[in-house]
Amino acid sequence: MSVKLNIRQVGDVSVLDAVGRITLGEGSSTFRETVRDLIAKGNKKILVNLAEVSYIDSSGIGELVSAFTTVTNHGGQLKLLSLNKRVKDLLQITKLYTVFEVHEEEGAAVRSFT
Repeated sequence: MSVKLNIRQVGDVSVLDAVGRITLGEGSSTFRETVRDLIAKGNKKILVNLAEVSYIDSSGIGELVSAFTTVTNHGGQLKLLSLNKRVKDLLQITKLYTVFEVHEEEGAAVRSFT
């Protein structure tokens, strides 16, 4: 199963709920296109909820970094929410945990956007 994405608005923050696997192929390209669409529509505050992501590979990590760069270059902010242990460990091993702003609670994450 690849990733299923649902977008919802919480105030002026776009919350991207991801479910499934963000992997090479369909999963990572779906994620990339969804983030690009959000930026194209003027959404500058994006919160990626990874609570229901069961697996992410190096391609998926690459897409997270690419999304972060794209959003930042367009004057926006991309933050991560609810990492499971596997994803958290992967971000720590790759030293990317310090690049992303990570939150455990959605309300606090939404309030953290400036």
